[in-house]
Amino acid sequence: MTDDALPLHAQRTEGVQRLSPTQLIVGAAVLLAIAAIASLSLGPTGITLSSLPRAIASALGFPADSAAAREQLVLIDIRLPRTLLAIFVGASLAIAGAMMQGLFRNPLADPGLIGVSSGAALAAVATIALANGIAAPILAPFGVYALPVAAFLGGAVTTGVLVAVAGRHGQLMVGTLLLAGIAVGALAASLTGLIAFASDDRELRDLTLWMMGSLGGSNWPKVLAVLPFAILVVIITPRLIRGLNGFLLGEAEAFHLGIDVERTKRAVVVATAASVGAAVAVAGVIGFAGIVVPHVVRLLAGPDHRVVLPGSALLGAVLMLVADIVARMIVRPAELPIGIVMAAIGAPVFLHLVLRRGIGGME
Repeated sequence: MTDDALPLHAQRTEGVQRLSPTQLIVGAAVLLAIAAIASLSLGPTGITLSSLPRAIASALGFPADSAAAREQLVLIDIRLPRTLLAIFVGASLAIAGAMMQGLFRNPLADPGLIGVSSGAALAAVATIALANGIAAPILAPFGVYALPVAAFLGGAVTTGVLVAVAGRHGQLMVGTLLLAGIAVGALAASLTGLIAFASDDRELRDLTLWMMGSLGGSNWPKVLAVLPFAILVVIITPRLIRGLNGFLLGEAEAFHLGIDVERTKRAVVVATAASVGAAVAVAGVIGFAGIVVPHVVRLLAGPDHRVVLPGSALLGAVLMLVADIVARMIVRPAELPIGIVMAAIGAPVFLHLVLRRGIGGME
């Protein structure tokens, strides 16, 4: 499919300096490298990236003093896994948003639109509330993996329910999927509120902080837990590019272009469930990355998903790293929930896009 066959937004980006795909990808990669270095260098302890060689030497077992051991703890065991998880969460949410917007042909679509985020959040909240009660014998063997596993299963079960509801005669009805997702999301939010209402003060505090999103508990086991999902998304998304570009022209046109429409829809839903479920599992509910980043990429480089998907992944990771740095530095030594920072960054950007660019349907 050529660029000439991708007419979306061409008339809505007047006045915006378009970048070539190479410029956008290279520029985003440079920004990601800078943000990652800043994430490793900045923190309330005052240990900077210049301490990294000594920290690595200490981690490899070379003789080191007590200062090097402390630098290893901060850089290798705290900041590095936190940086990697921020990259994963930002990239996953942004890619999921780009895929949802391509599937629904609407730039207002969000990863939480079909209820996957709400389903994952409900399972996580139930785990937090019941971990010290009746579910303790079941959850105890999972240890630190109990919350990520529960959140992913919540997202996967939600996806299964939606596919069952929206599937008709072997076809996935996108309109039904959207409406069912809204209903499922509302039901999950209601049950989450019910669990919070029945929780004691300590559980309620844990639930509230988790719902606002945080990367504060990042560690290597969590990195290893999300690694399979990251590999899955990397494998699946390149195979969806042609189908998502075909959807920009309409399902009928995509079918006549030789695209397996139903298989593409299901693959998009599964990839969204995997990426959003894993992101919610390790960081809680974080908004705006999935809706703002893909639209910014389209404004800068056009609607071709050969650019939108990798560009969204890179810029989503950059946005999450910046938000995480702000969250841990602005009130140090305390830490703000990252969801608050993302809302403070994303909401004004989104309103600007709506008011100045007139976001509407993608047709």
